[in-house]
Amino acid sequence: MGPGLFSEIGKTAKDLLTRDYSYDQKFTVSTLSDSGVALSSTAVKKGGLSTGDVAAQYKYKNTIIDVKVDTESNILTTLTFLEIMPATKAIASFKLPNYNSGKIEMQYFHDHATVTSAVGLNQSPVVDVTATVGSPTFAFGAEAGYDTSAGALTKYNAGISLTNPDYKASIILSDKGDTITASYVHHLDVLKRTSGVAEVCRKFSTNENTITVGGSYAVDPLTSVKYRLNNHGKLAALMQHELKLKSFLTLSGEFDTKALDKAPRFGLSLALKP
Repeated sequence: MGPGLFSEIGKTAKDLLTRDYSYDQKFTVSTLSDSGVALSSTAVKKGGLSTGDVAAQYKYKNTIIDVKVDTESNILTTLTFLEIMPATKAIASFKLPNYNSGKIEMQYFHDHATVTSAVGLNQSPVVDVTATVGSPTFAFGAEAGYDTSAGALTKYNAGISLTNPDYKASIILSDKGDTITASYVHHLDVLKRTSGVAEVCRKFSTNENTITVGGSYAVDPLTSVKYRLNNHGKLAALMQHELKLKSFLTLSGEFDTKALDKAPRFGLSLALKP
C-alpha cells in the first residue's frame, strides 16, 4: 500500500508503449511440475541467428530460487528471500562464468517510503540506491549510482508520479539531468484493457524532442490490440489473442511512415502454458 519502487514511476506508460512488441520469431512453453517447480523454455530466431534458454523456478517457504541456462552456456541464478525482516526483501544474483557479476539487493517497504540498495560482489563494486516517499496516489523518488573504483557517480535520476483509478501521470529526470520524460495514461474501462497513453521526451544536449502517442483496445475478452506513433514517423501495432488460459499468440509490425520504401518489420510470438 506504499508508494512503490522508484522503478515503477512511469512504468505503466512504458509498458503500454513497448511491452509485447517484438520483431523476431519467439516461442515459449511454460509448465508446472508436481513437485512445484515452474519450468519454461524459450527459443528466439532473429534474422539468421537462433538463441534459446531454459529456466526453472522453485519456491520453498520464504525463498524463491530462479535458474536460467542459455545457449551461450551462461547460467543466471537469482535467490529471493522474502520477509527476512519485517517488510524487507533480499535478492542475490550471479551469472556464471562471469564471476564478477554477483550482486545483492535489499528492498524495504513502508506505508510511506520504499528504500532499495544494491551492491556488486566484486573488488570495486558499483553501489545503487533508490528512495521513494509518498503514498499509493502520489510518490516522489530518486536514484543514484556510485562507482567505488572511479570514485564518481554513475547516475542520478529523480521522478514524481500521480496515480488515480482512472489515470497515471509521471515526470522523470534521467541521464544525469540530460533527459526529461513526461507521460500520461488514461484508462477507459474498469479492467484497464482499453487505455490511451502519451509520452514526451526531451534530450537537452541535442535539443531533440520525441513525442509518442498510443494505447490499447480490447476487441473482445480474448483479443486486444496495441498501437503507437511518434513524431519521427515510426508507426507500430500488435494484436494479442489468448488461445486458452495464459497462452498467447502475438503478432507485431512496425514501419516508417516517412520512408515507405523501407521494408516494414514483423514479429511473431507464441507463449504456451499447458
